[in-house]
Amino acid sequence: MLPELPPLPALTRAEGELIDRYLEAVDLLGRINPARSTTTYGGLRAAQALVGKATQLRDALALMHQRGESEVHASTLAQALRVLDGERRSQRVTVPPPNGG
Repeated sequence: MLPELPPLPALTRAEGELIDRYLEAVDLLGRINPARSTTTYGGLRAAQALVGKATQLRDALALMHQRGESEVHASTLAQALRVLDGERRSQRVTVPPPNGG
């Protein structure tokens, strides 16, 4: 059996949307990363999709701002990112170490 994940912290609907859109953009950036990708076509498709995800990410932030959510609660959002595997997902955006890891 897989270990039980900790529960997500309490988020507003807009914060949840922000986290979801952010992770989707991170996943696409990981597919585009020339240091980790294997085909130009996969990177091209991810780059094309990134345009739409960036718009959705902007809209999530705009909605938060319009609702008066002017502060980002970084520690709470970081906790949500960890629960949703954000650390592993964001590693694909970085340049791998010289040993190819």
